[in-house]
Parts: sequence; C-alpha cells; structure tokens
Amino acid sequence: MTQNLVIAALRERAPGETRVAVTPETVRKLVGLGAAVAVESGAGTTAGIADADYQAVGARIAPDASAALAGAGIVLGIQGPDPALLAGVAPGAWVVAGLDPFGQRPRVEAYAAAGLEALAMEFMPRITRAQSMDILSSQANLAGYKAVLVAANLYGRAFPMMMTAAGTVSAAKAFVMGVGVAGLQAIATARRLGAQVSATDVRSATKEQILSLGAKPIFVESVAGIEGEGSGGYATEMSPEYQKAQAELVSSHIAKQDIVITTALIPGRAAPRLITDTQIATMRPGSVIYDLAVAQGGNVEGSVADQVVERHGVKIVGYSNTPAHLPADASALFARNLFNFLSAFWDKEQGRPVLDEEIGTAIRLTQGGKIVNQRLLG
Repeated sequence: MTQNLVIAALRERAPGETRVAVTPETVRKLVGLGAAVAVESGAGTTAGIADADYQAVGARIAPDASAALAGAGIVLGIQGPDPALLAGVAPGAWVVAGLDPFGQRPRVEAYAAAGLEALAMEFMPRITRAQSMDILSSQANLAGYKAVLVAANLYGRAFPMMMTAAGTVSAAKAFVMGVGVAGLQAIATARRLGAQVSATDVRSATKEQILSLGAKPIFVESVAGIEGEGSGGYATEMSPEYQKAQAELVSSHIAKQDIVITTALIPGRAAPRLITDTQIATMRPGSVIYDLAVAQGGNVEGSVADQVVERHGVKIVGYSNTPAHLPADASALFARNLFNFLSAFWDKEQGRPVLDEEIGTAIRLTQGGKIVNQRLLG
C-alpha cells in the first residue's frame, strides 16, 4: 500500500510574521485529496487558529518542526523556512512558499545544496489559469486596504465630507501612486471612507480602471508611458524623460493632497523613488504618506520600515510586511493560493502533484542540487 504524501506546515519564524500557510479549511481539502498533513504546534496561533482546529479536520499536530517534517514530501510556508530547520527532509522534497529569490539568494543556494526542490510562489506566471494561485495579488489586495486604514488612523482629520450645524468638514484628498492590485484596493478603500481620490500609473491601461472606481486619473500626457499593461502586469523602469515629466506632475499635484499611498514595485529591483523630500515639504502639515514599497527600498525619500517618520510636518509610514497586520484573512487567502496550486496539479495515481512545464519552469528555483531558474541564472 502506497503511503500518503506528507505535507508539513511549520510555525513561521521571521520577525513580525503572523500568517500561517495552512488553515483548517485547506487542511480538510488536502486530506480530501489523500495527503497526510502535519502542522507544527502553535503554527496558527498568531492568525487566531488553535491546534485543536487543525486536529478537528484531520491534521497531525507535531510538537516541534523536526516532528512536523518527519517524512514530509512537501513543506508549505509563508516565507521560506531556514534551511537548517529542513536538515532532516529528504532530497527531492518540495519547499513551497514566498521565497524572495532575489533578496534571499543564499537561502536558495542552501536549498539547492540540500537537494530540495524550491518553488517560489511569487514567480507564479500571471496567466488566467494561475490567477487563483497568485500570492502576490491576494496579499497585495489586503495590503492596499490596510495602507489606507493606517493612513486614516494617523491623519488628524476626517476622511468624508461632513455637513453639521457647526459647519462643513471638507473631504480628505487621497492620491494613489501605482495602480496594481494594491493600488486599486487602496483607491476603493479611500473612496469607501469618503475621500476625494486621484491616482497615477505609468501604464495607460490603468486609466479606465481608475475611472471605474470613481477616482480621477493623473497622467503624464507629454511623454509616452507604457501602452497596455506592461510586462506581466507590472510596470517597468521608465525613460529619464518620462521620469522627469512625472516628477513635475507629481510635484504640482502632491502639494494639494492629504493622504498619499505609494505602491510601485519592479520585480527583482529596488523600488523606484516616487516622492522626494522636496516634494514632501510642499505638503500640508498633518498629511500622511504610506509607503507600501518600504521593504524594497521605498518609494518615498526618508521612509523607514515599521516606523512613523515625520518630515516637514508630514507623517511617513510603511510596514515591512503589511499583510501580516491582517493575519487571519491574509492566512486564509494565502493558504487557498497554496491549495489551489497543489490541487490543480494533483495526480491521483501518484498521490501527489506533478507540475506541467509552463508553471514548473516559471516557479522552480532549484532541482537536482542546482539552481535552475533562468531569472536567477541570467
């Protein structure tokens, strides 16, 4: 009789990480596929999930990481586990998580040296059939929402226009820079809170999306940006001419804004600088900037991860791990992404997932003791 594939989920150990890679919902579904699921004790505590909740749907609760990993063929994580934790895992086992391949190259090399097959979920191609597996989108959605809430909390005024017997309170003006998944959710959230919202992006296709959410598009018209969506739905680095024109446009617009949310990222590179100290100085004291790219170097000059910095009377904030501030929902979505991925490739005869070439080539970092992903070899 073939032994069931063991899928292990460990307690996250990165500082500030509150999410967990499996939930009772996804454990139940994985068991339904025929897998045995081992969860390290306490793995779900920070996301509001007790060990008993996992046990109730068929998981084995292991007292420590070593016990959880015993016989594991797949290790699931939010962030890539420390290679030292995986010392007892057999070569060929999968490590499936957000692996930060560019920022954590030594860790990827250690996975290769151990013979593990590391699969980076953030390298999932942005194609229709992989949408439900896309951890970047699911987590960015929550990040855009949370960024606006944090900014609203720091802002010393109301968001919506209020008409009272004592007079009228004007609506806050919010400006979103970068209209990807996080930016769109930031626009929607700021609109729901009653702000007057404007937004900008280098991709022309986002104008229609901005308008559809009831916000005002602010775009450079004198220099061509990116037609359509850009590579993989992401922006790419723009020409010096465009950057100059955008800086001039932002400078004139940002001085009138109360809330600014920046979301611009370029995969594999430092975040582009969107707001300078000089521009911050033009904003009204009491305004708030949330830098969603602070962990990648920041869109905003002077932003510091996990700190509120005040410059020229403007508060600048950015969490290094914004989704971790919504641990229950972020875990639920991330865990579904992982289950959708595993179940899409589940081979009933083999009792395990078998990747196809398109997605396997895109997300596989290591195999057979070597780094094999072209994005890391190029």
